[in-house]
Amino acid sequence: MRVFEDGDVPGLPLDRFRRRLERSAAGAPWPAGAGPLRARVVAGGRSNLTYEVTDGSRSWIVRRPPLGHVLATAHDMSREYRVMTALAGTAVPVPETYALCEDPDVLGAPFYVMEMVEGTPYRSASELVPLGAERVAAIAGRMIDTLVDLHRVDPAEVGLADFGRPAGFLERQVRRWKKQLDASRSRELDGAAELHALLEANIPPESPPAIVHGDYRLDNLLVGADDRIAAVLDWEMATLGDPLTDLALLLVYMRRTTPSSAEADATRAPGFPPPEQVVARYAERSGRDLSAIGFYVGLACFKLAVISEGIHYRYLHGQTVGEGFDAIGAAVEPLLRSGIAALKGA
Repeated sequence: MRVFEDGDVPGLPLDRFRRRLERSAAGAPWPAGAGPLRARVVAGGRSNLTYEVTDGSRSWIVRRPPLGHVLATAHDMSREYRVMTALAGTAVPVPETYALCEDPDVLGAPFYVMEMVEGTPYRSASELVPLGAERVAAIAGRMIDTLVDLHRVDPAEVGLADFGRPAGFLERQVRRWKKQLDASRSRELDGAAELHALLEANIPPESPPAIVHGDYRLDNLLVGADDRIAAVLDWEMATLGDPLTDLALLLVYMRRTTPSSAEADATRAPGFPPPEQVVARYAERSGRDLSAIGFYVGLACFKLAVISEGIHYRYLHGQTVGEGFDAIGAAVEPLLRSGIAALKGA
């Protein structure tokens, strides 16, 4: 988590950032007399860039897209900003949003500013082990319950009725991730064509639509000192659609084993419930039919493989900031194989 001085932050020229915020952040805790700014890149993200900016006494979080190779439908700052703003006041904890700038001339890309929430994005089992199995189980249970809370929010009641097109969501997802793969492919991938064909041939009837996070996992949550979920982060792929895609992606994150030393393994900590219990708790609390979960897991594997291949592409072209990107590419084909197995009932 390298700290940069003013004017030396990759993707975040602090002088231009300050001028824009002082001019446009009405209502934000950003007085004209704020002291000299410093920033650091927050580790952990593999897609959008996240910075902590401070004037020495207060801090803010800034989010912007990667420095290069931005796909047309990815890294939408206004989407993240809108959904978090809409969810304020619901049962889903989100940071307070302060300012959205869609002018790419300021930082070279759109960005937004939000509250810095205190909490821990648990990523590794070694971080959770000191808490003990009982606390780990409680955190995991709240993670599942928060997902159910999200899927219970009525989009129309929070101003998100037009946030997506739920009808035909699964079919479009299969098509979209194939298109994204073609746009980021840097090599031949064994299993990609087979998994895509299986997904096309096995699309089930869709679950009743809801707000979908798109990348729900433990390290995209901030857990407070009281072990409660303090904030849900990283909404760049949020939309309206089939909420079982969120559950399936969470299951894939829990079960995957890859050659990457950068992968999160928090769900292997003692006390964390196995996938079967996660499915049972979600089913009981949501009342949704999970009989086609194999398809959703296959789709989640395909989606995560495509995202990983895109990160691998940017890494090869020197367009990433931070560490841990060198091994991401090795995770792609194992994910494709896991997706094929899920569609075949394994």
